[in-house]
Amino acid sequence: MARRSAPRTPEGTSSLEPLLAAKEIVICCGSGGVGKTTIAAAAAAMAAAHHGGKVLVITVDPARRLANALGLERFGNVETQIPPGHFAAAGVAEPRGELWAAMLDTKQSWDELVRTHAPDAATRDAILANPLYANITSRFVQSHDYIAMERLYEIHVSGRYDLIVVDTPPTRNAIDFLEAPERMADFFSSRLLRWLTVPARSRVFTMASKPFYTVADRILGTQFLQDIAEFFLLFQTMYDGFVERARAVTRTLSDKRTTFVVVSTLEPSPVRETEFFVDALSDRRLHLGAVVLNKVLPHWFRDRDATAVAERMSTDPAGLAKAVSEARGGAAIGASDQVARVLAEVGESFLNFQVVATREGEQRAELAAVADVVGTIPYADHDITDLAGLLELGAWLWR
Repeated sequence: MARRSAPRTPEGTSSLEPLLAAKEIVICCGSGGVGKTTIAAAAAAMAAAHHGGKVLVITVDPARRLANALGLERFGNVETQIPPGHFAAAGVAEPRGELWAAMLDTKQSWDELVRTHAPDAATRDAILANPLYANITSRFVQSHDYIAMERLYEIHVSGRYDLIVVDTPPTRNAIDFLEAPERMADFFSSRLLRWLTVPARSRVFTMASKPFYTVADRILGTQFLQDIAEFFLLFQTMYDGFVERARAVTRTLSDKRTTFVVVSTLEPSPVRETEFFVDALSDRRLHLGAVVLNKVLPHWFRDRDATAVAERMSTDPAGLAKAVSEARGGAAIGASDQVARVLAEVGESFLNFQVVATREGEQRAELAAVADVVGTIPYADHDITDLAGLLELGAWLWR
């Protein structure tokens, strides 16, 4: 399916619509608890409803919140289409495109990777049958992040989708997500791996390595060492495939068709995480397409007329209470001192929120200098559990 063409997003705008129209991969990153998963799903839903084509949202976040956000009971490694009836129920009678969803299944993805890169059927079967395979691939450092990049690359090169929106783990883990292919390739050529595979390659140990294996044999047992050596020796046969794929993934991330969206709130800790990740993207020369600020205070906290009313409520509550009573033709509105107390507290509360809203505006202006788009989403007064809620939130991304 042909991609839609769109102009480059104007600098400083607040709409993600042109950005999503111009890209093929959108990678959403951010610290935990900022609404990243929901925003990724909302962006994908809006693109499917209004841009057309096939849109996939895929999560590599083990928290598994995406199914709830899309109103699905469950889904997994195989992409699942959101039924068109869900759009109709959400008020979109005829969406222009299709929305699909998937969640990374680490084991299934590793199995597919082995089948792809194993040099022959015998090696493939030996790896899949190795007693350490399932445990190591599910718990090995970088395993989940690496296979997530593999899965993203495999889906992208298949050409099945016009747009892929990726929901990543929390920010600092997302750096591991970016570096995982290179780190995995480095491991398969490391000195540690050569030491581990010595028992399977040779029975003649060097004098330097012999003490290591003597101690390891006492603690772990000969059979365990042999299992480890056999497993990694088999894996080394796929080294060339790993390196080639790692380079291809790196090229995909830096391609002009790929962009990153950093999601944050304006609380101190998430803002620091956002600045950290923005710098990391800049260091790697990866495209930062947008910063989305979630749970932002409404703009009317900075309205002049509202401020004037709040200041009067705070400084002259008794006079305002009297004016309200007179405006009602002298009708009673309660004890004047109690009314004045309520008005004072409301006015003071408004002015306190205004201080926060002003600070948020300054932070937003600072972030506008580093991203093509800075979008804002206000606090929601209800949980988002279905497609209708996602589209309601997504409308803010389109404004």
